[in-house]
Amino acid sequence: MSLAVGFDSVTVRRGNAEVLQRMSVSIPRHCVCAVLGRSGAGKTTFIKTLLGLLPVASGRIITEHGALNEPGVLAAHRRETAAVFQDHALIDRLTAIENVQLGLAHLRSPWDPTPWPFDYRMAAAAALREVDMLPFAHQRVAKLSGGQRQRVGIARAFVREPKLLVADEPFSSLDPILTRTLCRLIRDNVARLGATAILVLHQIDLALEMSDWVVGLSEGQVLFCGPTSEFLTSSLHSIFPALPPPATLAIAV
Repeated sequence: MSLAVGFDSVTVRRGNAEVLQRMSVSIPRHCVCAVLGRSGAGKTTFIKTLLGLLPVASGRIITEHGALNEPGVLAAHRRETAAVFQDHALIDRLTAIENVQLGLAHLRSPWDPTPWPFDYRMAAAAALREVDMLPFAHQRVAKLSGGQRQRVGIARAFVREPKLLVADEPFSSLDPILTRTLCRLIRDNVARLGATAILVLHQIDLALEMSDWVVGLSEGQVLFCGPTSEFLTSSLHSIFPALPPPATLAIAV
């Protein structure tokens, strides 16, 4: 298995509490990985730690470049990674296309006073078209709905053409039809770029339908890590014990 990301006995603390407990996870390259778990299971902490936004108390996070505790490796990891956050992380005073262009900010100097190059603007427009937001390109994001803002955040991630896409509840503000469309778009982009996508999802049926790999968390520990095809109902119920019994649970994989 060619590794995209590995957690090697990683512990993350907040105060005296261990939010992630000696977590060991291996996620292969070129797959869509769904991260599942109840509220408080450690999913968002897992994502933020993977992005280098939270310190590791012990253990190591391994990428194809090496361990993230090495500054050069972390810098390379961030250049090749795009993130979609629950709160969108957009700049309200900027337009939709200006926010998407910021996904390319690593390609130019922050001190460059010249306008964005034409090819950058065209790439941002193409990313907005992919998420059906091109008609709103020049609208300030402060005036957009929650679902529209979410799509702008996804477009900003796509425009980077990342090797690793990391998203925390990327479809939480979207209707089911648009969610399915963006699921296909993510899978298409993963295939086109030879990338890996790691998505925290709360829609269990959708997660199992669109993913190749599943990481199941409970109280900061890994209860399952492996192919979606092996994520049996017993594994699902150990992570979500309040779900209906297996005989009444329909899962489309």
